[in-house]
Amino acid sequence: MEYNIGDIVRTKKVHPCGSKLWEITRIGVDFKLKCLGCEHVITLQRQKALKIITKKMTNKDDL
Repeated sequence: MEYNIGDIVRTKKVHPCGSKLWEITRIGVDFKLKCLGCEHVITLQRQKALKIITKKMTNKDDL
């Protein structure tokens, strides 16, 4: 699956704030994700990020 900056994705595990939704803010060797619940930012290796992402949200109705 192809990801772009600004895409909203759902992860397997819940973040401690209770949200599973993240915004992609950087793509490359690493992915930078921003939690939509608490705005915490994490950086993950590409393989690990692709493993934890379960769904790409296509529109606001999916949120």
